[in-house]
Amino acid sequence: MEIVELGKGRPLKALATDLEARHILSSARLFTLYARLKGGDARLKAGYYQFDDGMRPSQILAKMINGDVYQRMFALPEGYSSYQVAEMLEKRAIYPKENFLAACRDQALLRELGIDAASAEGYLFPGSYNILPGKTEREVVREMVLRQQAYLKESVDSRAKAKGVPVRTLLTLASMVEKEAVLPAEKPLIAAVFQNRLRLGMRLQSDPTALYGVRAFAGKVRREDILKPTPYNTYLIPALPPGPIGNPGKDAIEAVLNPAAVPYLYFVGRGDGSHQFSKDLAAHNEAVRKYLKTPATTSQGGS
Repeated sequence: MEIVELGKGRPLKALATDLEARHILSSARLFTLYARLKGGDARLKAGYYQFDDGMRPSQILAKMINGDVYQRMFALPEGYSSYQVAEMLEKRAIYPKENFLAACRDQALLRELGIDAASAEGYLFPGSYNILPGKTEREVVREMVLRQQAYLKESVDSRAKAKGVPVRTLLTLASMVEKEAVLPAEKPLIAAVFQNRLRLGMRLQSDPTALYGVRAFAGKVRREDILKPTPYNTYLIPALPPGPIGNPGKDAIEAVLNPAAVPYLYFVGRGDGSHQFSKDLAAHNEAVRKYLKTPATTSQGGS
């Protein structure tokens, strides 16, 4: 299997010679003649193509005429942190983990993209990306950020500005909502809890923040986790983390812009992906006893 680029304006003869050198074609000269006889030399579409050495000349020509280009799709899930994205890319043998993380922290790239932060965390837009051969980690990070910026400019910026919500605050809250929520319908409720607590000067006490930069969040935290001093641990810091803890999608961003009109200050997982929401600590403690089977030791915003 070989992946070959047919650049725009590249002569058919040069491409055929390349395919012969890679043992995809037995004769570049005969393939060139064949393509011209079929009128295909003027109809080839530029792009990357994947060829096998068992393919017939007719199959090779048809592939390039039809524009059946090579695609290596990578999906960035909503809420994943840059660490999780880097691990996925490494497992797919696309990029080494540390190389992608280095690109996320590249200060020259961040300045170019207008991001005043230590990394691109929170600024990578969830979705599918075609990672072509030769594409660098920096180019992929740039594409992910630019896609988010286009979405924010088109659908979010004016509303966030009208509400007086800075972009970093918006993305930070949305990343926390994304990490806490399992059911899309609960995102506006969770966003409301966080914003209600902020208004009252309460600590957010969000489990995923205690684990950010320490280990992957899998829905469970230990007592030593919530006591671990990190800049992101909202059990210990009095307000928002210094930046996002993941890369939020559209629904989480919309939830922060349009939280539910509810008085809730607490929530606890029911064990099925849904949450029990409460407006006071007594009700929350009762919910914790019911669903976690243990007494509440903290006034958690989320658990």
